[in-house]
Amino acid sequence: MIPSASKVFGTAFDNGLRPDPLLTVSEWADQHRRLSGKGAAEPGQWRTSRTPYLRDVMDCLSPSSPVERVVVMKGAQVGFSECGNNWMGYVIHHAPGPMLAVLPSLDMAKRNSKQRIDPLIEESEILSKLVKPSRSRDSGNTILTKSFPGGMLALTGANSAVGLRSMPVRYLFLDEVDGYLGDIGGEGDPVALAEARTRTFARRKIFIVSTPTVKGVSRIEREFEATDQRRYFIPCPHCKHMQWLQFEHLKWDKGKPETAHYGCEDCEGHIQEHHKTWMLERGAWRATAKPESGNGKTVGFHLSSLYSPIGWRSWAEIAATWVAAQGNDAALKSAKNTDLGETWQETGEAPDWQRIYDRRIAWKTGTVPKGGLFLTAGADVQKDRIEIDVWAWGRGLESWLIDHIVIEGGPGDAGAWTALSELLGQTWSHETGAALRISKLAIDTGYETPTVYSWARKAGFAQVAPVKGVEGFNRSSPVSGPTYVDSTNAGKRLRRGARLWTVAVSTFKAETYRFLRLDRPTDEERADGATYPQGSIHLPTWVETEWIKQLVAEQLVTVRTKRGFTRLEWQKLRDRNEALDCRVYARAATWIMGADRWSDARWQHLEDQLNIHAGDDLCVEPVEALEARHGGQIVRPHASHRRVITSGYMNR
Repeated sequence: MIPSASKVFGTAFDNGLRPDPLLTVSEWADQHRRLSGKGAAEPGQWRTSRTPYLRDVMDCLSPSSPVERVVVMKGAQVGFSECGNNWMGYVIHHAPGPMLAVLPSLDMAKRNSKQRIDPLIEESEILSKLVKPSRSRDSGNTILTKSFPGGMLALTGANSAVGLRSMPVRYLFLDEVDGYLGDIGGEGDPVALAEARTRTFARRKIFIVSTPTVKGVSRIEREFEATDQRRYFIPCPHCKHMQWLQFEHLKWDKGKPETAHYGCEDCEGHIQEHHKTWMLERGAWRATAKPESGNGKTVGFHLSSLYSPIGWRSWAEIAATWVAAQGNDAALKSAKNTDLGETWQETGEAPDWQRIYDRRIAWKTGTVPKGGLFLTAGADVQKDRIEIDVWAWGRGLESWLIDHIVIEGGPGDAGAWTALSELLGQTWSHETGAALRISKLAIDTGYETPTVYSWARKAGFAQVAPVKGVEGFNRSSPVSGPTYVDSTNAGKRLRRGARLWTVAVSTFKAETYRFLRLDRPTDEERADGATYPQGSIHLPTWVETEWIKQLVAEQLVTVRTKRGFTRLEWQKLRDRNEALDCRVYARAATWIMGADRWSDARWQHLEDQLNIHAGDDLCVEPVEALEARHGGQIVRPHASHRRVITSGYMNR
């Protein structure tokens, strides 16, 4: 029997009046989210079953949940970035309102918009109808703003105070908060500034996500510890005991990380990688702590990369990363942050200067030991002098102090700058007989800044890097830049000024202290083939007590700000710390040269350049610098006479 037209149209009319079914964020994603091949390893329809631990997190962001603040401390490759994107799509479609997404910087916000938000909208049939293409006139769709019926999505960087206080919002997504600066233009903490935008909304939602960094300054750790600290418990496939995955139970045969498996904490049975899918499907979030506030409006989740689904990040890969990182604190820190989702404990107590003094090594003064492959220098400008330390660097950032130079006269003395310029042309003899020149000199601009800029411009930025030190561990890179500063010695503005590099001195100070504490092989062990650990710092016997005390002149302490937050701060133990500053600047110079990212082939190339007959002269610089200077040809200039500028300051 064919229904009448009126009955058919009446049903359609009724369906049009009926509201859309009330979905959770995870249900919406399963129905409407498609992953783009532009940025997803597994493009196609979203499946929450692939990462079942995300379901509860997403559903806490749904309007039906009473939760206001969701905090996630996580490892890498577990899917939480896409979890946030699902929430954005849900808001645009089902719960429109003003929304703000904050990333560590404006540049990252723009990149995220192009790589993630635009594909999110373009790949979803329903979202592409609600958000007009950016090419449309008056579409309200730009890189940092996406308008849709009933609301708007704005993206900004945590380094923009204007962006953080631009509008009231109902929904707030704070991504990678450990990468935010501590204070924005003197206006306060960026997280607090952003959260203030939500106060006028009774049914607000705040999503805070990050990989942790350093204990004591990690925002995400502080936020997580104030929650109920939920962990994802999964059953053992052998005894069904529920447990949350911890690195201590990841086991592998010595020297064979590919044999990695997980040991059940109850039956000690071997859990293999292929069991992951079964376990994740049967997992459940459980609170492991009582939150500071009992109102239930804030919940916290922690998840490491040990939970990463099959095909993403395997236990064997995590084990291999951990094995490779041994002896390298920087690599261990990265593994702990990104794989385990845990903070790194910086050891800020100053090493014992006497122990360092007793570990000095004898080698010929002014000579570069065999392991040193290139030279950098750090220059600290003082009122009456310029102090310079020259360091040789080898594989694994092993380093040797080659020379300590003091140029009397200070920045107001033209002769001092002439002497510093001459130092750039000086060479030091390598153990093989080659002659090495300073590849990069980093000079502090904190004192008499215009004068330093003026000299650096004349000396040339190929060999000189003006640097500005800043505090804080929560920076995406220990060195950033360069930026062009356009002031001259006379105060005249230049169209293109000096190239200034910004250095996170806290990072390199902590690294220096870690390297100074490294255990060293005994003479017997070295005779058997043992080598010094990566990062080992070697000091010559001519270094005096005063210099070593300057090298360990600061300690890392935890201080509480006026707003009640804690932060790590380096404080002096004594007045003079020039040796530590010069070391930091010389280390920054190696970073600027790219040594932290050189391939094995690049190091081998430098070693090959030094593998010559004693007596031949070779100025070993970064290969790119030499080739650029000589049209792609490596040359062997004659060594210049070594000019030593001495001072009696050590005895003052």
